[in-house]
Amino acid sequence: MKLNLMSLGDIMADPFTGRQMSAKDRYRMLIDAAVIADRTGFHGINIGEHHGIAYTFSAPPVLLAAIAERTQNLRLSTAVALAANLDTLRMAEDYAAVDVISGGRVELVTGRGNFFESTYRLFGQSTEESAARFAEAMELLCKLWPGQPIEWSGRFRPPIHGESLQPVPVQNDRLPFWIGGGSSRDTAELAGRLGLKLMLPSAFGRPDKFVDVADIYRSSFVKAGHAGLPEVGACWHGWVGTDGDAARARFEPRYRAYHGFTQKLIQSVNSNPPPFLMLPFDYDFLRLQGPAIVGSPDEFVDRLSKLSNMLGADVNLVKMDMGGVPREEYLDMIQLVGEEVIPQLGVKEFA
Repeated sequence: MKLNLMSLGDIMADPFTGRQMSAKDRYRMLIDAAVIADRTGFHGINIGEHHGIAYTFSAPPVLLAAIAERTQNLRLSTAVALAANLDTLRMAEDYAAVDVISGGRVELVTGRGNFFESTYRLFGQSTEESAARFAEAMELLCKLWPGQPIEWSGRFRPPIHGESLQPVPVQNDRLPFWIGGGSSRDTAELAGRLGLKLMLPSAFGRPDKFVDVADIYRSSFVKAGHAGLPEVGACWHGWVGTDGDAARARFEPRYRAYHGFTQKLIQSVNSNPPPFLMLPFDYDFLRLQGPAIVGSPDEFVDRLSKLSNMLGADVNLVKMDMGGVPREEYLDMIQLVGEEVIPQLGVKEFA
């Protein structure tokens, strides 16, 4: 089992102190966290992309390039890159550049992002076109990545007449791509048809609702006749401490505050959110049946293993910087996970 560090860059006040971290400090904290994660055996780091809302990470390739220069082993990834909104050639160029800078460590996770209606409005696009935009973008991305001249025409961007991707990625002999999605059968089938990996989303609610989507993806992958094996990733909210009871008590106010933060955000970006995203905060449910993994290192390993096995997840992403957590507390948790959780998971390979 591989474990990745995930961050979306939410900006909110610490419920204990009332202090709110600046964007400058938020970026610096994550870069320093990545250095610790690299040193202590995490497999990768996944950075979110949002626009126009209270998540400050809007340009993942810039942040990943900075992390690349201070790390040696971490796979450099997203959570997610908004492939339906971005120009596909520019997106390919950005992540190819990170791949070159890092010596071939990019693992690009893309998504439709159609839940964020406000982003589509901001970019002058329609969510009704999101599935078609995303499918076209991913098919073009797969054609561009090997770095050979291509002839291509589509619906949503100008044609390409013999141009090739520059720089040519180090990993130009493989497609290091994941498709992010958990609510759409079409997205799961697209990932399988293209021979890519599937990343299930980070969301409040029951993780077992993603079991069927993962099965649809695996079936589509096998039906398409791809070499290799299908791979699934899953995302969790995490908090760990040397004492389990103290960790659970410490996390509750932060998790409650983050839940309130997301409730307001959801209503601002989507006019008709799914009911399961608008449920009231229930700490016991979230940590016992939901996406939260909270407790001592041994308790963390036990619950993570159960959740991972339920979904057949090959890679697990854990988000631990929510709720206005201060720098030192966050970095100490990453160190603890690296020293006392990862060795129990048998995470030894970085490729």
